[in-house]
Amino acid sequence: MERRFKYLMVFLVSIAALEGCKVGPGFKARRNQIDSLATYRYDSLRLAMTESELNVSWWELFKEPVLNTLIDIGLKENKDLLIATSRIAQSRAVLGITQANLYPSFGYDFGMQRGNFINGQPLNAEGDATNIYAGFGTLNWEIDFWGKFRRANEAARADLVATEYGRRSVQIGLISQIAATYYQLLDFRWRLYITRQTLALRERSLFIVQARFDEGIAAEIELNQAQIQRAIAASAVPLYVRSVAQTENALSILLGQNPHSIVTGSELFDQSFPPDIPVGIPSMLMARRPDILQSEMLLHAQTARVGVAIAQRLPAIGITGLFGAASTELSALTLNPAAFAIGGAALGPIFQFNKNKRRVELERRRTEQAAYEYERTVITAFKEVEDALIEISTLKNQLQARRDHVAAAKNAQMLSTERYEKGVTSYLELIESQRQAFEAQLSLSETTQRLFNGYVNLYKALGGGWINEQEEADFLNSQQK
Repeated sequence: MERRFKYLMVFLVSIAALEGCKVGPGFKARRNQIDSLATYRYDSLRLAMTESELNVSWWELFKEPVLNTLIDIGLKENKDLLIATSRIAQSRAVLGITQANLYPSFGYDFGMQRGNFINGQPLNAEGDATNIYAGFGTLNWEIDFWGKFRRANEAARADLVATEYGRRSVQIGLISQIAATYYQLLDFRWRLYITRQTLALRERSLFIVQARFDEGIAAEIELNQAQIQRAIAASAVPLYVRSVAQTENALSILLGQNPHSIVTGSELFDQSFPPDIPVGIPSMLMARRPDILQSEMLLHAQTARVGVAIAQRLPAIGITGLFGAASTELSALTLNPAAFAIGGAALGPIFQFNKNKRRVELERRRTEQAAYEYERTVITAFKEVEDALIEISTLKNQLQARRDHVAAAKNAQMLSTERYEKGVTSYLELIESQRQAFEAQLSLSETTQRLFNGYVNLYKALGGGWINEQEEADFLNSQQK
């Protein structure tokens, strides 16, 4: 017995030693191999962003309670986010399956046969038929000699982390979409308000011109021009009614709800712009943005699959065993001496017309593509930050110019109205000043909305905004398991 125990221990130690062998390339993080920018071109602050600045719920900096409520609803009910959450559970189940392949498989085999020739041997000399009852526990274990299962387990674990980062990407994208759509809705509602105000103004102008025409003071061309301007304003009203409704529908879908009217808070021009934040150095982005980290994990998973493909070219070493009893009488099944068997086998390919070799090449090419995908994700992230920075910088200047334009256009409209009513100027001057005032106000609304969304794009591009400290802690703990 002692000798058998020693043999068993030697066997287990040998297996443990072999477990350290894994074929295939090991994964190496590529962040340090990427040619990162030293600074962003349009970052005037040149300051490093701290984790506390990144981990805020940035949408709360807009100080819009209605927006905060809409984002809370979206985070709970948005269908894309629920799908992404379900994918995490799916990946965790896949990881459980791959982990199970590392261990022996235990089963059972119970059966009954009748005949005079079973398992290649006659049962008796007379050739009489006999019943055979058997019950066995079974063992099957493919030893992970080459690390095939460990590489598969490594790939599954990386895929799990990638789905967690994928959910985070969906989450950041959702928050940004809700915020951007909300400010677009405020923009369209304000434009609708301006259009209706302009329509009312032009209807009054048409009424005056009609009266002057009826009295023979105004020419018919002035009446036609007034009718044209009124029709132009009237045609713009349904345009913005449609835009408001469609934007409400889009926002409803983001909230995971059926299309419905959206209650908003303050008007567009009563909203507060968030404070400027330092964006940090570009290399921070590679350790921060979830889409970059997701791409990195997918590259890790694909690298591990190369090892799986290489291991499939090598012999598979397995152990099988059974322990139980067999008898010609069911009642005597437990009385007979125990039956057992244990054995090992090596199964491997010899010549398969390079199929397994091509499988390795296939996985290597996929890994190469995953590496390029990672690099593309990184440089795209740099571009998005640069775009957001230049967008905010230029829109601030553009917004001030738009405000000056509106102020001047409104004053010109007022003066032209007075001059026309006093007969000092022609109706052409009046309609031109009205047109410029109308277009200036619409442009100011659009520029204001674009600046709000510029800030939204910047926060999204920086990958900032954990929901809360507990979620951040849970997420980080999940990566360490």
